[in-house]
Amino acid sequence: MQNSPQFQELKARLRKFIFPMTAFFLIWYAIYVLLGAFAHDFMAIQVWGNINLGLILGLLQFVTTFVITGLYVRFANRELDPRAEALRNEMEGGPSL
Repeated sequence: MQNSPQFQELKARLRKFIFPMTAFFLIWYAIYVLLGAFAHDFMAIQVWGNINLGLILGLLQFVTTFVITGLYVRFANRELDPRAEALRNEMEGGPSL
């Protein structure tokens, strides 16, 4: 089954989502860390009251994590799960979708 074209397509679709999202998040996180380490004045810019740019960017790290998770769930439900179900049914001898 691992060598079947359907399984290879499933893996390829997963990789097309996972690798770019992982690269995006790691770059975004590295930028945040580098700004925190080397751009103190930039990160200390007061936005509102005692809230500075560094705090906002830090909170956006959490927001980004939840957004990526939501995007992955939606992607998996639409793209991966139907294909995986069809492969499972084929392997188990059940009805194909």
